[in-house]
Amino acid sequence: MKTADGAGEIRRIVLIRTDRVGDLVLSTPAIASFRRSWPDAHVTIVVTDYTEPVVRHNPDVDSIVVIDNKGSRAGREAIVASGRDADLVVALAPRTPDYLYAAWTRAPRRIGYVYRRRYLSRLAATVMLTDHCISEADPAIADRHPERPIAHEVQQVQALVRLAGGSVIVDELVLRVHDDDDAFARSRVPDGSIAVNLAPRWFLPNFGIDAMIALLRRLASERRDIVVTYGNDVPDAAARLRDAVLAPNVTWLGDLPLLRWAAVLGRCGAVVTVDTGATHVASAMGIPVVVAFERTYFRLSSQEWAPWRVPSVMLCKPPDGAKPDALVEDLVAAAEEMARVGARLQS
Repeated sequence: MKTADGAGEIRRIVLIRTDRVGDLVLSTPAIASFRRSWPDAHVTIVVTDYTEPVVRHNPDVDSIVVIDNKGSRAGREAIVASGRDADLVVALAPRTPDYLYAAWTRAPRRIGYVYRRRYLSRLAATVMLTDHCISEADPAIADRHPERPIAHEVQQVQALVRLAGGSVIVDELVLRVHDDDDAFARSRVPDGSIAVNLAPRWFLPNFGIDAMIALLRRLASERRDIVVTYGNDVPDAAARLRDAVLAPNVTWLGDLPLLRWAAVLGRCGAVVTVDTGATHVASAMGIPVVVAFERTYFRLSSQEWAPWRVPSVMLCKPPDGAKPDALVEDLVAAAEEMARVGARLQS
């Protein structure tokens, strides 16, 4: 079957993305675009067991291949099998492992994209892929040339649809949760809460545990319900915070399965986070986001990984050694404003 503009016969498409949750979420518009451009093709996606929930209920995917992301023999065999008779294989991430996985399929057409200044990756793409496009996202260029906008990662991945000859471009993020996940969120999360997602970047020297305690106490003092979510990467910090912040309107939810966590964020009026996958999971659930980006590469990060198509406030963390008090107040003000926006969106 051909695209609407006759771009070529494609019956089987294999999409590969084996890096992080947030990046896979940001690839879902491209996945939908491949589906719409070739509506009768069979679409397979190769992901890891960690990121698989992102596409578990995705209506644009016909089959899912889950690998361990360690280059195991079983993983290679699964990828080779997935690529059998494939007409098009797409590495959705600009990284050499995904180029290699595409090469393993030996499909007649293998495409991907690569950052311009990553010369070894460009060489790998040339060897392992049949065609690739170039991303101009680069921290040095972003800082030297503020007049040049950096394309969002969603748009960078969408460029692969056009490279393949696709004619339909979809912009919406796709992340669907199960009814059980939604029921859990409804039972535990007061509607319109402000969620604060803990992650290691909160606890770097330019913010830290004391600032996080101050942030949670300030948010709780506004008499709004607060939900704190966290994973197994910050258990000690979460325990210290829980002991220090005893407000009754703060709910603590840790180590949730990915889709249950997404459902929790989806019940909230706003989400406060650092630059992690929570930004993009919340965006996919249609929730306003407040993001504290690192000062290093802020110009690039706040464009390439900004919240996608939801109301948002993007703040910059202070330099090392500076007090984070002003940022705490900015986060509180932004969270309150985004929660008000979220309430209007849900009404």
